[in-house]
Amino acid sequence: MHKSDRAPLARVHEERKSSSMSSKTLQPLKGLENLAPELAGKKVLIIVENLPLPFDRRVWQEAQTLVALGATVSIICPTGKGYDEPYEFLDGVHIYRHPLPLDASDARGYLREYGAALWAETRLAWKIYFKTGFDVIHACNPPDLIFLVALPFKLIGKKFLFDHHDINPELYEAKFGKRGFFWRLMVLLERMTMFFADVSIATNESYKKIAVTRGKMNPKNVFVVRSGPDLGRVQPVPPNAELKKGREFLVGYVGVMGDQEGIDLLLAAARHIVYDLGRTDIQFSLVGGGPSLDELKKMSLEMGLEDFVTFHGRAPDRELFEVLSTADICVNPDRVNPMNNLSTMNKILEYMAMRKPIVQFDVTEGRHSAQEASLYAGANDPVDFAAKILELAADPEKRREMGEIGYQRVLTQLSWEYQIPKLTAAYKAVLGLKTAALPAGSSERNPAAANQSSSR
Repeated sequence: MHKSDRAPLARVHEERKSSSMSSKTLQPLKGLENLAPELAGKKVLIIVENLPLPFDRRVWQEAQTLVALGATVSIICPTGKGYDEPYEFLDGVHIYRHPLPLDASDARGYLREYGAALWAETRLAWKIYFKTGFDVIHACNPPDLIFLVALPFKLIGKKFLFDHHDINPELYEAKFGKRGFFWRLMVLLERMTMFFADVSIATNESYKKIAVTRGKMNPKNVFVVRSGPDLGRVQPVPPNAELKKGREFLVGYVGVMGDQEGIDLLLAAARHIVYDLGRTDIQFSLVGGGPSLDELKKMSLEMGLEDFVTFHGRAPDRELFEVLSTADICVNPDRVNPMNNLSTMNKILEYMAMRKPIVQFDVTEGRHSAQEASLYAGANDPVDFAAKILELAADPEKRREMGEIGYQRVLTQLSWEYQIPKLTAAYKAVLGLKTAALPAGSSERNPAAANQSSSR
């Protein structure tokens, strides 16, 4: 069990300093302007353990949508750099933050971290219950322990909605290369979470299948709400030629610098391009922070890539979007393993929103998201990954066509605007409100029609 890496872009956005008890407004989400107040009078408590708000992009989009639907929304989350105030009122959302110990690296550290989190979440949940009240607890994993906070409130009639961000048993298997006692423990905790959940939200169809098969949930109570990008925020900016350092092409990566993200494989591909193939016309720009950043910088230096690979670290929005706008090709080197194969990576959708052709390894959900907007290298093969980069570098028309295919998929099917009716349907289900069933696929084609359907 560890901190989620499934919100990569959120981790590299500029961190905004907050002031206690302040009321602030961030850029509003596209698609919220004409929502009917279908949840008016309802109150929601969202609990997130691994990222502060509004830093967690998916959860913040959910919270803003619920407010637009008329609900009163409170959030419990940890503090973080730039998010250290214990209370903030932002865009109509009450945010309560609590400190956590440093990231755990062993069993004792995890016990301390999760124990501290559960204590803080329980204390703040009761505080919010008596101060504001709530009808639903919306729990976002990891870890699969937040049901322990929800249980006392279920006994007094409150509903429990599980937002399934990570498949922790697969994450453990990918990280340690084995199953065993702790893998079985995580399966048990996941099962218990879904046993007590009235409704579950899955980020893709693979996660829904796990909820139904391993979690034994009724398929009617599992709703797929993807982490679609907000097209009002993710927009191109003027490219910055200096990022190319005089070279013809720029390959861009935006995401977490961790063990599962395959940056070591990307560096191996870059080394093959530069030294084995003698290509010195490609620059690599990597944006993001994470636990492996220093180790990856050292690896790049040892490979002789210091002139060809730029590590930007965590960067503000402007710099992040400059890299994406300047890049000729974007990459997702997430290694093929049980976790990544079934997970939807936010960076893929953001690349597509920026009209960028993609190279990635052939993982199930990555292919489902990008389809013809990406080329797919053999599993964890840096030489083939390099070949796919060079294939795109040699064909500007193919790059343009693939970028347009990806953008149209986001524009017409995958942006957050198309997730709003699905989130609405999940909440109407958990609250027992009348709702019309969404026609199959309709909410991925016409968000306006889907919203009308869900409000009848």
